[in-house]
Amino acid sequence: MALVAGVDSSTQSCKVVVRDAETGALVRSGRASHPDGTEIDPRHWWDALQTAVRDAGGLDDVSAVAVGGQQHGLVALDADGEVIRDALLWNDTRSAPSADDLIAELGGPQAWADAIGSVPVASLTVTKLRWLRDHEPDAAARVAAVALPHDWLTWRLAGHGPGGDLSALTTDRSDASGTGYWSPFTEDYRRDLLALALGRDADGIVLPRVVAPGSVAGVAGETGLVPAGTRLGPGAGDNAAAALGLGMVAGDVAISIGTSGVVSAISATPTADGSGLVTGFADATGAYLPLACTLNASRVLDAAARMLGVDHAGLSALALSAPAGADGLVLVPYLEGERTPNKPDATGALHGMRLANTTPAHLARAAVEGMLCALADGLDALRAQGVPVERVRLIGGGAQSEAVRRIAPAVLGTAVGVPTPGEYVADGAARQAAWVLGGGAEPPMWTAAAESTTYEADPTPDVRARYADVRDLTATRP
Repeated sequence: MALVAGVDSSTQSCKVVVRDAETGALVRSGRASHPDGTEIDPRHWWDALQTAVRDAGGLDDVSAVAVGGQQHGLVALDADGEVIRDALLWNDTRSAPSADDLIAELGGPQAWADAIGSVPVASLTVTKLRWLRDHEPDAAARVAAVALPHDWLTWRLAGHGPGGDLSALTTDRSDASGTGYWSPFTEDYRRDLLALALGRDADGIVLPRVVAPGSVAGVAGETGLVPAGTRLGPGAGDNAAAALGLGMVAGDVAISIGTSGVVSAISATPTADGSGLVTGFADATGAYLPLACTLNASRVLDAAARMLGVDHAGLSALALSAPAGADGLVLVPYLEGERTPNKPDATGALHGMRLANTTPAHLARAAVEGMLCALADGLDALRAQGVPVERVRLIGGGAQSEAVRRIAPAVLGTAVGVPTPGEYVADGAARQAAWVLGGGAEPPMWTAAAESTTYEADPTPDVRARYADVRDLTATRP
């Protein structure tokens, strides 16, 4: 029985799964935490990967490994392969003014959408490079290579590091499409946009080689984590890896409620939304993954539970005890600024407070509904781009809330399926590793995540209408 391993190096933790390459059956797994924050020394990812591998019982018996990871994070390397500064993560919003500058310099939002399928926001790597140029010019001048989190980890697994071969850096089309300087239309880097960000010629900067879906990215080096010579997959951005893990096809939509909220779909054609609501990413199979991403998802539930002094089960029970619409109480959940819509400096707000609705139950309901309304706006944005929406599934930690499951179909206006809980990003990476190992034209036909329950409810359009009335009535951070 051949075994493969999949890694999910996310914002908060590292997960490793070991699966049977033929059937996809789970053999064992492990995990380790990452430090909190919006910037981090990448060495913490490497340390966590080693801990997660040990927790999984080691990888001495696996034949292929692939890494899925958080997108957009800037890992800037100098000519010696040293990390220049702590990586700026996707949820670091300091580069929001840089995004505005870049949009103006290229000729507006639609010009960017036509170039790369997306309009720059603070999350995208290209804006972080501009911020580096403007605020840390000495560091920017040292940049010899630019990698993303999963690129850097794959490079390390190949036995590289400080003093290593920068030309050995690899990535895949899904993660490259989130940089802001790779085009899903031409399947190539836009070095002119990289130069625009850095303000200097970019021809000499090493960018990871984009490995085709299902192809071998390299082999493991002498790292002690996996046997030397073990095949390495291209890896993927976390959303594309999750789509692969779920077995998504055209018409499928996944709504992931994790640290961020993501509404993603499989499409046969790329998108170019000049409004910026939909980012036109590629997927891990050769298709496309248009998505809308919010900065505020499960942590809205965390915050509400903390305010009310309850755990998540208690928050769910309170929310379900209140009427739909929370008797007019509306929470706009921009607790960490927002990406969709692009309001990086916004704060959250409560609207419609009256004596009758200032109860713990009403606040709990408003928190769940506000979070879901933001995701429903993302679903509408996908439909507006012509993306087919035939089946909606809820995944992520927030999807384990009974209140979220029962309220979601009412707010979204469609039935939702909740797959059996799993590590979908790591599972997708493992499926890719099996694809690489098998050498076939398509990924192996593992059984797609089975929907354990389908939830239905009468639509509550008034909830979304009240949210739409107030979602722009927010203050900005001082």
